Amino acid sequence: MIRLILADDHPVFVSGLRAVLDAEADLAVLAVATSGREAVAAATEHAPDVAVLDINMPGGDGLAVTRQMRDAGLAARVLVLTMFDDDDNVLAALRAGAYGYVLKGAGPDEIVGAIRAVARGEAVFGSGIAARMLGHFARPATAEAPFPQLTEREHEVLRLIARGADNPAVARRLGVSAKTVRNHVSNIITKLQVTDRTAAILRARDAGLGDRGT
Repeated sequence: MIRLILADDHPVFVSGLRAVLDAEADLAVLAVATSGREAVAAATEHAPDVAVLDINMPGGDGLAVTRQMRDAGLAARVLVLTMFDDDDNVLAALRAGAYGYVLKGAGPDEIVGAIRAVARGEAVFGSGIAARMLGHFARPATAEAPFPQLTEREHEVLRLIARGADNPAVARRLGVSAKTVRNHVSNIITKLQVTDRTAAILRARDAGLGDRGT
C-alpha cells in the first residue's frame, strides 16, 4: 500500500484526483491539505510514502514545502503536480528535492503511474518534460548562482530590485505587468525566508547581486 497526502488549493481538481486515487487498490490518501502549512503538518503527522504537491499554494508554495520536508528529515517523496510547464520551476523542484514533476493536464493513468514510480524511488517527469531536462543537463556546467531555490525569472527580479529598481521599472525592463513583478517579489521573500522586500535586497547585495555586472 502506498500512503499519500495531497496538497492543492483547487477543490474541484483535488476532488477529481482523489476519486481517481481512491479507485486504486494500492493507493491510500491519508490527508488533503489546501496550503503549504497544512501540507507540512500533514506530512509530519501521517508520515506518508508520497506527497503530491501543487506549486502555487497559499502559506508556502510546493517548492518551499518540499525543502521544509527534506530539511525536517521526513521520508515522504515528493511528486509535484502542477500546471506550470516551464524549465525554471522543474529545475527548482529538483533542487528542492522533488522526485517527480507532472502536469495537471496528464491523464489519470500517467498520474497514477508517476505516483507509483516515485514511491519506488524513481525520478519521473511528465510527457515532454523529460526530453527538455535531458537537454538541459547535457549543457556544459556553469557556476551555480546564489539562491538556487529561485527560478531564473525570480533571479532577474531580485537582481533588478537589488540595483534599486522599483516594481514599475522592473516590469518595463522585463516586459511584464507590475502585478506579475509583485507576485515574483512575494515569492522571493517567501523562498528566501525573509520578512520583507528590504531584507531580500540586503540578502541579494550580500551575495553580490546588486553589482552592475551581475
